[in-house]
Amino acid sequence: MSFPTSPEANYITISSITPSFTSITQNLKRQVRSRGGQRWAISATYPPMSRATFAPLWAFAQKQKGQYGSFTYVPPLYGDSSGSATGTYRVNNGAGYAVGISTIACDGLTGTLKAGDFIKFAGHDKVYSITADATTSLVIEPPLLSAVVDDEVITYNSVPFTVAFINDTQEMKTTVDGFITYQISLVEVV
Repeated sequence: MSFPTSPEANYITISSITPSFTSITQNLKRQVRSRGGQRWAISATYPPMSRATFAPLWAFAQKQKGQYGSFTYVPPLYGDSSGSATGTYRVNNGAGYAVGISTIACDGLTGTLKAGDFIKFAGHDKVYSITADATTSLVIEPPLLSAVVDDEVITYNSVPFTVAFINDTQEMKTTVDGFITYQISLVEVV
């Protein structure tokens, strides 16, 4: 199930959540330990809209039953590569790649994916970020959460984030002139 693409949000915030434990000792030394894992949070604010324009968004939100349902969301502008990439991009390693790997050989691409672009492997719900420009080798963050196989397709345009609402309450606001404003807060679920 996909979040409606119309109307389009006029503000999008994408946050990377990477939990860690941090403490400062009495002699002011900083100690940090990664808790592992990473996920995305997305918030979107919509411009004032008529009731008829807003109705599909509200109906979709109600079907999710708060945090219960999950769905895909493709962020406008950031859902596509900022590079010149075309073609069917695939993992290129007969043995595939195991969990924890962050550099992956690929083929089938003409042009370049840019650092900061999002990608998704066909067999994953997780979205990864590219940390260096890529043509035949991807460097991703976080490292693989699930293994990938040879020739697994990599999506780099219209990348769907698998998400759920952050809380159980959905709220709309009406203005004096009869328009509705709406904001959503989503978190990646894998």
